[in-house]
Amino acid sequence: MSKEPENNCAGGPHGLSRRGFISSVSAGAAASTALREANAASFQVIEAVGTVLPIQLKINGITRKIQVEPRWSLLFVIREVLGLTGTKIGCERGECGACTVLIDGKPRYACMTLAVEAQGQEITTLEGLMDGENLGPVQQAFVEEDAFQCGFCTPGQIMAVEGLLRRNASPTMEEVRVGLSGNLCRCAAYQHIFSAATRAAERKKKGGMA
Repeated sequence: MSKEPENNCAGGPHGLSRRGFISSVSAGAAASTALREANAASFQVIEAVGTVLPIQLKINGITRKIQVEPRWSLLFVIREVLGLTGTKIGCERGECGACTVLIDGKPRYACMTLAVEAQGQEITTLEGLMDGENLGPVQQAFVEEDAFQCGFCTPGQIMAVEGLLRRNASPTMEEVRVGLSGNLCRCAAYQHIFSAATRAAERKKKGGMA
């Protein structure tokens, strides 16, 4: 008569007992809980030690007095504190150019610039290129040349073109390509963007008219 195999409660060289399994799970859960609590505690400490400083930023011709933490980027202050949402959040590490603004007329990544660094300088955002409700020459050129698809990178592209044309009113196509090389377009609308830059240069020479 065959004998039923014994239940391996004690474990063996190729198995783990039920008691051992339960103990392992319990220990793992306890370790995981302790780790979460430690991370939460360290996060709370980081949040608690923030120092607030009063600064003044001149944005689009208006001087704004605000309170900031030294670690806040210009991008964060422009969007989240001041509500100027034309400046987009992209990679937040200086690679895509979606957050490009002008500082003293030169294109800069707002995500890589601390707000405290920008004091005493002229900051221009996408909103600052408009004349009331009317689009500026570069913005209008982008519309006319259909220089966007999803549109997410468009504000940064426009600011890069504006900065280029402020220092070079008549750029060659190669100079346009170099001037926009720090701005990425996921939709690959580069040819239209380059054409918009050329049209914008023409518009600016005519005082903003086509």
